[in-house]
Amino acid sequence: MKKIIFPGIALIAVCYAFGRFSYGLFMPEISEALQLDDAQSGAINSATYIAYCLSLLSAPLLINRIGHHVIQIAGVSAVLGLLGIALSPNAFVLTLGVFLAGLSTGLASPALGNTVYAELAPEQQARGNSWINTGTSFGIIVSGPIYWLFTEYWRFTYIFFAVLGVVVVLWNRRVLSPRKTKPCTKSLWACMKPTRPGVALLMASLLTGISSAIYWTFARNFLTDEKGASDSEAVLFWIVMGIMGILGGCAGRIIERIGIGWSYRIGLLLLSVSLGVILLPSMAASLVSAVMFGSTYIFLTSVFIVWATRLFRPNTSIGISLAFLALGAGQFIGSSIAGYTIEMFSNTTAFLAFAVLGLFGLLIRVK
Repeated sequence: MKKIIFPGIALIAVCYAFGRFSYGLFMPEISEALQLDDAQSGAINSATYIAYCLSLLSAPLLINRIGHHVIQIAGVSAVLGLLGIALSPNAFVLTLGVFLAGLSTGLASPALGNTVYAELAPEQQARGNSWINTGTSFGIIVSGPIYWLFTEYWRFTYIFFAVLGVVVVLWNRRVLSPRKTKPCTKSLWACMKPTRPGVALLMASLLTGISSAIYWTFARNFLTDEKGASDSEAVLFWIVMGIMGILGGCAGRIIERIGIGWSYRIGLLLLSVSLGVILLPSMAASLVSAVMFGSTYIFLTSVFIVWATRLFRPNTSIGISLAFLALGAGQFIGSSIAGYTIEMFSNTTAFLAFAVLGLFGLLIRVK
């Protein structure tokens, strides 16, 4: 089990934490260097969600044809994206780098979920998927102190992330056999057509994506610009969020005890509450918000993975792709709207609106 989980965690860390979410951490420095306003920064960040959705659509086809090799493709895409961000002289090259990094995430999750299904026993799969999904948190824990030490040298930091990515790609190549998966027994598009319970999963993922997007992109800016937090306090907030995300690795056991439905509802409620708690004036409230958001976001995405694998068995990569496609589409919509909402109204209005929107997910019936 460890042979699959550890390199999987590392790949998710590179693709998600370094390639995708670190843009929110380094956005003030990148925006200042390239002279970008909030709306432009939010629009550029949307490129990662567009790439994420496109790669999720193509992931089942690639996995059906070349199996575990998709994991290497995801890693290479992340490395190229990180290098593009590091070397970007203008907004266009930055957008291209963010786009390539985004492609890696949409390939990595379905490919690793498929590997778990192919390599682990059924009773180990929920725990295996949940722990691999915590790679985002481990990556955030690494990126936070690096930002703390090299705030003004974001380009060198992204080059360092790219070097780590190369190591992770080689690690996964060494430990995973190039096994092909069992092809879909029907046409691929027929296999991707969701049932009514599948539609509920997609709606839950979509609303979670919309409500969480503002936090990933603008939480750090809110702390420094509105609450007057120092860079050290903002990075501490980021690290706490990452550390608590490791608790998402317990999702597999929690689902086994209370079921997917209650796991989803509790996670969504805490996620929405975290968007409101960050608005409270003290830094302690911000750290409480980081604890809540970091743990529940990773927990919810683990719930979606397990939910998808149960609905789409044995075509698990298709289920994960569809769930994460809805999540990515929601984050694309949310990231695009959040920047304009903040500019037109205020941070307080925007965070509260996204919190309330997320609560609508409690109306979804989980079967």
